[in-house]
Amino acid sequence: MKQILRSPFLIKLRHWEYWNSKIVYAPLYPYWLWLSIKARSIYFLTAANPLIRNGGFIMESKKDVYDLLPKEFYPTTLLFKPGTSIAEVCKLVNEAAIGYPLIAKPDIGERGMGVKKIENEVALSDYVANMPVPYLIQKYVSYENEVGVFYCKPPNAEKGYISGIVNKEPVVVTGDGVSTLTQLVLNNDRYLLQWDQISATFPNKLDAILAKGEAMVLVPYGNHCRGAKFTDETFRAVGNLSESLVRICNSIPEFYYGRLDLKFKSWEALEQGKDFSIIELNGSGSEPTHIYDPGHSLFWAWREIIKHWKVLYAISKANNKKGVNYTSLAQSLRDAREFKSIQTLLTSRNW
Repeated sequence: MKQILRSPFLIKLRHWEYWNSKIVYAPLYPYWLWLSIKARSIYFLTAANPLIRNGGFIMESKKDVYDLLPKEFYPTTLLFKPGTSIAEVCKLVNEAAIGYPLIAKPDIGERGMGVKKIENEVALSDYVANMPVPYLIQKYVSYENEVGVFYCKPPNAEKGYISGIVNKEPVVVTGDGVSTLTQLVLNNDRYLLQWDQISATFPNKLDAILAKGEAMVLVPYGNHCRGAKFTDETFRAVGNLSESLVRICNSIPEFYYGRLDLKFKSWEALEQGKDFSIIELNGSGSEPTHIYDPGHSLFWAWREIIKHWKVLYAISKANNKKGVNYTSLAQSLRDAREFKSIQTLLTSRNW
């Protein structure tokens, strides 16, 4: 009976954070429609960040977004087209002193699809040979702490504010000196949902017994859909930390709404604006991911989403009045089809 209750289906059923986003957002669509009617565009959010394609809603290039940031704020990043020879990739990676491990990811994508931590040239060769879309090679940031910081800058405000901070705990198991890696994974509901990925990544270590207290990182990415646990730490958005984060966001030209994903050394250093790196910036399509804290109810999450949509509408409407066009319905549909084709390509290669 216990095993039945721990089936992936029932685990997901009991915890709304795992539900399909279409189900989570469905009750809120009438409110989005109301905002769209007021804005006279269902894609009003595309005006939120004028220097990012579609405001960061869809089909924005990660490399183009990085190029908006001060160079010292993000890791060395190179863009490659599919079909580039491994010799050329390795040459440029070496010249940029990126080193191993490194991060490889599609230039256009979402929810961690296609993101890989590459440990050596053999793994890089495999990635390059199989990646069907433009991709980035990026210096790996070794800071252990990772957070998502949501930023909003309302119309006519001199500076913005931090509306959410989410801490991201990657998939890490700790040995007890008795249990195998398989047992450690399957005994954790969150990790059990990642079993297919973990078993494919560590096929030769599944029967290994970790020593008591020995930690092993199984999925190093701070993506909720890849097993990371999200905890709401918005309470930290005060004082020196808030001022530091707002200062970082204000340094990004015409950035009004979205989420920075940061890796950093310590909270104390981050308060001083030191020892951090922006590993990704997401625009108007961003979710306030602190809603996925397991301690938050679905009703609380709905209120938080609506609160952010109100700000998003106000920002987009104000930018539109200044001359920033909303993306047309026809163009948005073309972008949606193109994005879907990218997802299909990545899925077909098991990325």
